[in-house]
Amino acid sequence: MALVPTDNLKAELQTFGITCEDDSVLDKMLELCICNRLDTDKMMSEWIAYSTTKDGLELTLDNLEHFEHELRNKKSKSKSSSWKDESYNRTRDIHSLEELIKAEEEEENLLDSYSTPGKSSQKRVLSTPEHPQSKRTSALLTSPGLLLSPANFSPSVTPSQKYSQRSGKGEVVVSFGAVQGARWTGRKDPGAGVQVNLLEQPDESLRSGYKYMFQRLRDVRNVLSEKIEEMGEKLRSRFSIEEFSAVSLPAQDSITVLGQICCDGNGKLNAQSVLLEAGPEHGGQLVPVDLSELKQYSLFPGQVVLMEGMNTTGRKLVASKLYEGDPLPFHSTGAKMETNEAAEPLNILVACGPYTPSDSLTFDPLIDLINVIVRDRPDVCLLFGPFVDSKHEQIEKAKVTETFETIFHRCIDSIVDGTRSVGCHLVFVPAQRDVHHEFIYPQPPFTLPNPSKDQSQAQRVTLVPDPCTLLIDGVTFGLTSSDILFHMGAEEISCGTSSDRFSRILKHMLTQRSFYPLYPPAEEVNMDYEKFQIHGQMLVTPDILVVPSELRYFVKDVAGCVCVNPGRLTKGQVGGTYGRLLIQRSAAPEDGKRESPCLTAQVVKI
Repeated sequence: MALVPTDNLKAELQTFGITCEDDSVLDKMLELCICNRLDTDKMMSEWIAYSTTKDGLELTLDNLEHFEHELRNKKSKSKSSSWKDESYNRTRDIHSLEELIKAEEEEENLLDSYSTPGKSSQKRVLSTPEHPQSKRTSALLTSPGLLLSPANFSPSVTPSQKYSQRSGKGEVVVSFGAVQGARWTGRKDPGAGVQVNLLEQPDESLRSGYKYMFQRLRDVRNVLSEKIEEMGEKLRSRFSIEEFSAVSLPAQDSITVLGQICCDGNGKLNAQSVLLEAGPEHGGQLVPVDLSELKQYSLFPGQVVLMEGMNTTGRKLVASKLYEGDPLPFHSTGAKMETNEAAEPLNILVACGPYTPSDSLTFDPLIDLINVIVRDRPDVCLLFGPFVDSKHEQIEKAKVTETFETIFHRCIDSIVDGTRSVGCHLVFVPAQRDVHHEFIYPQPPFTLPNPSKDQSQAQRVTLVPDPCTLLIDGVTFGLTSSDILFHMGAEEISCGTSSDRFSRILKHMLTQRSFYPLYPPAEEVNMDYEKFQIHGQMLVTPDILVVPSELRYFVKDVAGCVCVNPGRLTKGQVGGTYGRLLIQRSAAPEDGKRESPCLTAQVVKI
């Protein structure tokens, strides 16, 4: 564009009825023409449109500064609009859609300023309390599918073909309890009045991160020794044993010894590699164990046991009897607890990540889960990580364009916003595979930015550590996202016991009174034993124990505790499963026998 002299620009202004004698204003106007590649006619048209919307602003230097800012904003939005025309069929994120909608509205405002008020000027949809935005626009701006578009954080937007072509959607694969007549559609006002609290005392609950990687071997040893002694006292009282013998002292009579099961090498435990390690009060030594005389047993490394047998040489214990402890009592809300028999049972949904197929970062499984929540309207949703899976191929190869924290916050925002109409209570449990979070066990709860941005939404979100004991309307839930079933299943040995390995492992968790009784832990679990001693032990036997795992889904009653493995929402490239439960706390029966609050449960394909 040719340079326009200042005198000519002054004459151009007069043709529009604008008089200006300030050379600095004319110079600024000339600068705007050059920088924005606009001729004087176009620039004057823009200024008139701008000044008209501002109640007829005078042409001054300050006003031109604000005008320049508006021009830059409009220019960037027009680029966004042209990008929309060039890539109409491309997956878009929520922010680009907001810019497109705003740009279209501002273009309509500019056209209206040039036209005579009439019917045509009323075609633009106003956004005021009297005339709210259209449902289409509101849906676009709040859709979790748009917020979770992979275009936000991945150069690859190809959806998973195997997931989209999966079969058996909505199929019930496991049922438990009285399923007939069960209503899985929640109440009209889900979550209203539902109390969700951690069972731990406020000063003992894990509510924030902590320093780790500073463990001393002596401290770990003290924690393990205290565990042996505490369990030993309970076993002594349970079986009325006067005293324990040292494991390494020769004895010609049968003795009773206390210790922890260990393996004599770095390999997998087997019947020939079992060692018994005593606590410091009983010598603190290890002795090999001969299991040949035991008719049945189920053992794993880290298990605290009471054994009876012969050790004539002091070098090997020939076990003849194995004692097993009892689970803790169930939580009691008190004898004066009143229950409303006519009250509807609570509908609880349980799901565990990952929430994307392994071959794509599209969150289609999570979007499908949100649709299930909107359809079934559960009272409480227990959602386990990983939300951004550290084992995902694109995460491992760093093929993302946004930070892990940003992707996680988009994921959480989409769940909260997508279930806004339902009003259900959301409980988020972290996992070791959440790539942005602290990978230590016990694991502190997630932290979210701007928690007070929307108080009504913040009140229905609960962030809990892993593991934890949750109290939902008087019903206790034991929650842990660590795959203890898989880890213990690889180490446990058994003989003459039930063929149901899941039930054996779950019973070990209850009798050892620990969310992770295995020692040493699996390589992928980074254990802080001092914190685990405080936060990793069961306070009571939970009414319902949720243990998500890579292993096959199930719902089982183990020693009166309903144990649920909902499976993972995705299994590789295909869809997985989620769980749902109907629970209702009933008044204590007259005969004193406990009734499980879990009325029925199902595992369903997504």
